[in-house]
Amino acid sequence: MNYLNIGKLTFLKSTLNIFLPLLMVMALGSCASRKNIRFQKKMAKEVNATFFEDHFTGIMIYDPTTKDTLYSKNSTKYFTPASNTKIFTLYTALKLLPDSVPSIKYALLNDTLYFEGTGDPSALHPYYKDSTGISFIQGFEHIKYYAGNFQDDLYGPGWAWEDYDSYYSTERSGFPLYGNTIEIQFSDSMQVIPSLFRDSVHLQSNPRKRATDENIFYIETTRQDTLLIPFKTNAGLTKQLLEQVTGKKIGLAASMPAIKKQLLYSITTDSISKRMMQESDNFLAEQLLVLASSILSDTLTSVTSRDFMLDTYLAELKYPPRWVDGSGLSRYNLFTPESLVFVLNKMFQEMPRDRLFTLFPKGGVSGTLEDWYTGNPNPYIIAKSGTLGNTYCLSGYLLTSSGKTLVFSFMNNHFLIEYIWYRGPLGWQKIIPRLQIGCF
Repeated sequence: MNYLNIGKLTFLKSTLNIFLPLLMVMALGSCASRKNIRFQKKMAKEVNATFFEDHFTGIMIYDPTTKDTLYSKNSTKYFTPASNTKIFTLYTALKLLPDSVPSIKYALLNDTLYFEGTGDPSALHPYYKDSTGISFIQGFEHIKYYAGNFQDDLYGPGWAWEDYDSYYSTERSGFPLYGNTIEIQFSDSMQVIPSLFRDSVHLQSNPRKRATDENIFYIETTRQDTLLIPFKTNAGLTKQLLEQVTGKKIGLAASMPAIKKQLLYSITTDSISKRMMQESDNFLAEQLLVLASSILSDTLTSVTSRDFMLDTYLAELKYPPRWVDGSGLSRYNLFTPESLVFVLNKMFQEMPRDRLFTLFPKGGVSGTLEDWYTGNPNPYIIAKSGTLGNTYCLSGYLLTSSGKTLVFSFMNNHFLIEYIWYRGPLGWQKIIPRLQIGCF
């Protein structure tokens, strides 16, 4: 027998566990028994319990081997997906981007280097610290930067305005530097990266983190940690930052020369996709869609990537999403469990299993699921979580005790309570009892 020790869970994590026994048992069709059938009925009853009556829940479980839908409830209804949106972004990156990230498009005219960004987020990023493009630019004396190819909005539609100074709401841009954030480190003294902002950081007792419309930062005097705060971007600031780090004078170009452009590549695309999925990094998600548009057009805009995917690789979707950003920050996004399963299944069929599962968080092991769904002894949930206020979704792959891999999407919207109360052996509890899963 295989046991899943669920333990104490908040509502956000525990709702899916009501379904896990059902998922596991339904995967064991080859060893069906009367006890198995009774257990399925019991779990189906749990799914329809009064607990779910005051909010919206949808789930779909699919067997990619037999191509059978094992369970479906409200799977064609539209839900706010939160960061489950990143599953569509991941598929976009896998289909459109090469193995290495296109970092700079450039052209040489006479003795001058003309260059433009592609949306590559890795340049001097706090995590990647890539300097491929910087080193390339430093090799020239006459340099001009063209910023007019970026035509996207700095924020996605429907993003919360008050999140402007939070890392998860970093601005999008065509040539990101330092992850479009200022990094403030505290040790014996305060260190500011990039140092261009050093005089813009002010210590005070009751900070706001950043002024609304300008790059002035307010830091609490007693802080001892490391802060990442988004800065406001524009072409002039990008030019200044590039000049500071390259030590070269850089001009702003009105356009790119009418000659063939060359591409410079930086880090691996999977390294960005993995961090996006594992850490649920919104900035990387947004920039991946911008990056993908650089493959399709000379104009950088995430809508180009989304429209192309929906018209081509996702044209068979029965329930096309309302897909407005790459990260899932917007509540304008609307997806169905069936559509998420469709994309997850396409990735499962088209990619090597080891590569695919490396990109996703693993229950009890990595990413946003490190503290949840611990296997015994191996991970059994490989999935992307998605959380907004009153929203929790989880979509991905379930490894059953019988050796099957199932594709699932669970979407839960508009709940108002923090915990799920479960009627266990000791009465009503905030604990889901240990559930025995296997072939009865």
